[in-house]
Amino acid sequence: MDNLELNNIQQHWDALISSAIAWAPRIFTAVISAILIYLVGSWIIRMIKKLVEKAFKKRNMEASLQLFLLNIINWGLNILLFIVVVTQLGVQTSAFVAMIGAAGLAVGLALQGSLTNFAGGILILLLKPFKIGDFISTNSGVSGTVQAIDIFHTKLITPQNHLIVIPNGVVSNNSITNFTQLGTRRTAIDIGVAYDADLRYTKDILMNIIRNNQYALATPAPQVVVTELGDSAVNLSIRVTSSTENFWAMNEELIISCKEALDKAGIGIPFPQRDVYVYNK
Repeated sequence: MDNLELNNIQQHWDALISSAIAWAPRIFTAVISAILIYLVGSWIIRMIKKLVEKAFKKRNMEASLQLFLLNIINWGLNILLFIVVVTQLGVQTSAFVAMIGAAGLAVGLALQGSLTNFAGGILILLLKPFKIGDFISTNSGVSGTVQAIDIFHTKLITPQNHLIVIPNGVVSNNSITNFTQLGTRRTAIDIGVAYDADLRYTKDILMNIIRNNQYALATPAPQVVVTELGDSAVNLSIRVTSSTENFWAMNEELIISCKEALDKAGIGIPFPQRDVYVYNK
């Protein structure tokens, strides 16, 4: 009985060795072919991406749209290459497609937020509320210059050189202020003067400051208007337009020059203060 069992084990082992020897060349060939296909496919993908990028630049396509489409092409080509490689290794295409479908459904349910961000990215690129290089502010209080619009996120660089990554779904579903798109910005500097000041003379002084500002645009016309009789001052508003890139320089120069001119003219700029009276019986 023991000899019979040993003979059966020996027969099975011999059959296994024979099958392994018979299949070894096929497996070796399949693995080598898969590696070669992967290497050649990766090289072809890089070449395609370079050609597509050149075509985009030749057509002067927007940088944000270029980056987004290149990401989509890269993902699609790499998925196609993966399918070809695993098929070469002997995985049945039909079974593989079914597996990808099941995995895709599971991943889709698990990544609903990511799909929302993907759809948000497409809406941003189609509707173009902003582009790379624009300075924007969201209703959540985040502000910065758009550095990149990826498949799932938008990246902003703040004036303090901080990188902020915002999901595209949040950006596309909320209000955005774009400070760059129109090319110009209009300031509104509020200045309070004393009640005994000559308001017409004060307005003339401030208008003269505006005319001498190198960044102020003549159109639309600048304004100095009295806006309010406040608790301790008469408030005036200076409204001047400049190009977007010169806005902050103009704003600073106006504040400094207006303060100096009012001081020189003897026009007081009130500030909050409290008078305390002490009565002794």
